[in-house]
Amino acid sequence: MQFDWRALSGPVLTAATALIAFVVDRTLVAVPNPAPLFVCIVAFAASLSGTASGLTSAVIAVVSSAMFFLNHRALPGYDMSDLARMLLLAITAAGTAIITGHLRQKWIDAFASQRRHHATAERLRAALDQVDIGIVLLDADTRAEFINRAFRHYFSLPDEKADSRPPFIALMYHGRDTGAFELPEDELSHFIAGRTEMMRSGDSTPINIKLRDGEVLRFSCTALPDGGRMLSYTPVTDLVRHTDDPAGADYYRSMRGGGGDRDLARHLRAAE
Repeated sequence: MQFDWRALSGPVLTAATALIAFVVDRTLVAVPNPAPLFVCIVAFAASLSGTASGLTSAVIAVVSSAMFFLNHRALPGYDMSDLARMLLLAITAAGTAIITGHLRQKWIDAFASQRRHHATAERLRAALDQVDIGIVLLDADTRAEFINRAFRHYFSLPDEKADSRPPFIALMYHGRDTGAFELPEDELSHFIAGRTEMMRSGDSTPINIKLRDGEVLRFSCTALPDGGRMLSYTPVTDLVRHTDDPAGADYYRSMRGGGGDRDLARHLRAAE
């Protein structure tokens, strides 16, 4: 059987305080009524181990106070003022134990719920890192709260930059600076402005984004209840590239400054 020192600490501390008060009062100096100290100990016991420990400490406190009052009377017995003070102590100590124990239980339940939510969020994060769909979660200020591995791969986004909560516009500029998009230079600014406006307005109309390496991603924006956005980049290369015109290979290469026969062959294979 496991020893629960938390449950015993409150009652033991209450009894020890009463014993010390009796000894000092009898042998050294007169000790004032320790009832306020007992209430503090009851609150400590309930916060440490729960309502049961607090109520046990409250019972010990009331009994000890009754003995303490009797010891300070010239005549045997109790008068009405003693009974009123003991009743007030009993109500205060019991109420303190119940309220503190209830608050402690709510805190424990909230902490356990938070741990469960954290574990679920970690499992979801791990799952989203395994899919080939790029996922970006934005907060209400359009800063990235989560960027999965697929998106980092598609746009060559370093981990340190992805984990720094960059704004959406910074992600678009990163794609521009790394030459990720299959667009001529003079169209990139218009493209970025259009995607940013679509994101801000929560437009869920899917569009295809062609990348320089031949990949085609279907971009979709979903507005979230908290004002944030979920952006998804689904690979649809096999569904789109087969409709491309093989004669456009030279055009793709000229837009980005060449790339040699290797780029040409790749575009031709994608077009086929």
